[in-house]
This record gives sequence, structure tokens and C-alpha cells, in this order.
Amino acid sequence: MPVQTIGSLRVTTLGRGDGPAVLLCHGFGAAGDDLVPLAREVDAGPGVRWFFPEAPLELAWGGRAWWEIDMMRIQELALRGQRHFLTAETPPGLAPARAALEATIAELEASHGVRREALVIGGFSQGAMITTEIALHAERPFAGLVVLSGALISEGRWAAAAEKTGRSLHALMTHGRADPLLPFEAAEALRDLLVRAGADVDFLPHGGQHEIPPPALGRLGTFAKKRLGTGS
Repeated sequence: MPVQTIGSLRVTTLGRGDGPAVLLCHGFGAAGDDLVPLAREVDAGPGVRWFFPEAPLELAWGGRAWWEIDMMRIQELALRGQRHFLTAETPPGLAPARAALEATIAELEASHGVRREALVIGGFSQGAMITTEIALHAERPFAGLVVLSGALISEGRWAAAAEKTGRSLHALMTHGRADPLLPFEAAEALRDLLVRAGADVDFLPHGGQHEIPPPALGRLGTFAKKRLGTGS
């Protein structure tokens, strides 16, 4: 699989030509190519290209991250029943991660024939959060946003951004009711924020945990075809 540096990030690319595209970002602690198999498992329609950026930070055990996470603090808040405090916080590393991914998207537009109106962005877990941050603050809307097991963070900033861009946002969200890492309620909170701002949100709950089950893959294909105009 071809891997190239686009902007400052290494990106696995699948597909040729200048057709519509899907860009998906992996979660915290995963390898940079963690989501690449989705290009084979998801039917997004003919001619769709796939881009899988690798997060900029290398963790001590070899995984990648868009920003550092204090797992001990998260566990302490969970034990106290206070995980909801995290929804209000803006991670210190969010801004540089956003800048790096925005530069990669800009380079895709400038040199790889990607058109923003024909590009669905999204990701899993932390990858869903970084792409939500970008979609909410985008001056020009993307074709769609995919939030797989994501959650609400930076609530005040996101709410303010959504007031400006929400009505042009089309999103697919999936989340497990038994997710032990990012509570189902945090996904519902993000969904409600987007809906209040006028976004078109397709919300698919499932009975799993922190994962992407087959029904979510099927819904992703349907969403991509609709937003990219690649359905039969």
C-alpha cells in the first residue's frame, strides 16, 4: 500500500484518479494504518479514493496519538463518577494536531485532486474528535463527517463553532452502548449539540463496546454513497 508524506503527516492512500474521497483517522494508541482495512470492508461506491493519515505523536509503546491522554486521570474521574468533566476540557495538544491535519487536507486539495465538497472526513475515537474539531471550524463544508465511537470535548468552543457551521454539516455517528472508554452519554451529548445547531445527523447506536461492528460499516457505506453521489 502506498504511503507518502502529505503536509507533515504520513498518509496511506488507496485508489487512483481524481474522484471523490474518504479520509479516516485512527484512534489513540493505534498504528497509523489501523483503519486501512475499512477501504476493503466498506462499499462507498465506484471510484472512491481513501486516505488514512498517521497521527503525529509516537507513544512509548509504539502506537500513535493525535494528542497525549492522561489515562490515570481519566480512570480516577471514572471511579468518582466525574467523567463528564472531560467534555468541557480542550486537550492541550488539540491545536497542533488540528493544524497538522488541516495542512494535510490542504495539500490533498492543492496537489491530489481532492475537492472538499467531495471529501468525507472522520475517524474512530480520538480520530473522530480531531476531525469533528476540523469540520466544525471549517470555512467551507466537507461532504460529510463520520464519528465512529467519538465523544464531546471542548464543549464551549464546539457549541460556538456549531452555531456558525452546523446547518451545513452532515454527520454519521455510531457508538456502542457498552463502551467502557468513551461513555455512550458523551456521544449522545455530541449528537444533541450538533442537532441543536441544525446539523443533519444520522445516529446509529449499537450493543457493542469501543468498536466498529458490521452494522456501522454498512451504514458508513450508505452514508458515503449518499454524500459523495456514488450510489447506484
